Amino acid sequence: MTTVGLLYPGHSAEDDFPRIEIMLDSDIRLPLFHTETGEDARRVDELRAMGAPDLLAAGVEELRLAGAEALVWTCTGGSFVYGWDGAHEQIATLARAAGMPASSTSFAFVHAVRELGARRVAVAATYPEEIAGLFAGFLKAGDIEVVATRGSGIITAREAGTWDVELLRELAVGGDHPDAEAVLLPDTALHTAAYIPELEELLGKPVLTANQVTVWEGLRLADRRAWSPKLGTLFATRVPPPGTWDTRGIEVRE
Repeated sequence: MTTVGLLYPGHSAEDDFPRIEIMLDSDIRLPLFHTETGEDARRVDELRAMGAPDLLAAGVEELRLAGAEALVWTCTGGSFVYGWDGAHEQIATLARAAGMPASSTSFAFVHAVRELGARRVAVAATYPEEIAGLFAGFLKAGDIEVVATRGSGIITAREAGTWDVELLRELAVGGDHPDAEAVLLPDTALHTAAYIPELEELLGKPVLTANQVTVWEGLRLADRRAWSPKLGTLFATRVPPPGTWDTRGIEVRE
């Protein structure tokens, strides 16, 4: 059995993860601990507060007892708002507290884009434009070219969690760009697990969603390969070469 512990802020789309367990149809387990969120608002100050070390550390012991072999801070906004260096320090602190490899959804996107061999991406975000722009800047710091960024002005995770597949289609199509090799939907509050192949067929290219890449990242840290066409192109790609990642889940560049 492989167990990936997830630290998830609040309650919006956490039911994606039991769905993903079923889609993987294996001995992979994804126990989840809900972290505190404070005010539900996509603002820089609130997002930074959400990712504070003491809030993340609160769930470490519970997930360790659940048998977690790796941890992922299952939040995009609560990591990339710290910037590239600050987000690295955030997961390094989490890894030290947990005594196991750790990462975040923000870094999961960077690693997943590289795994696909893509260089140019489009960002289709529910966030306000300012926050979507910060995510695009984070990707650029990871040497990924962002050819288009769309923000949708959604302030709360609660509202994003109510979006249905029609709104997801509109978001993905509206955020796509002809030069993009993949389209990224960065919000962990969106229910996306059931719709990734449909979105990829609609756009004709890989689609990476927050909850999908989070699970992939945790499995990567646990050195576990999983195959599931129901979860899109990302779960049908090559295995990362050994020795490419350090113990914090951060890529070691030559």
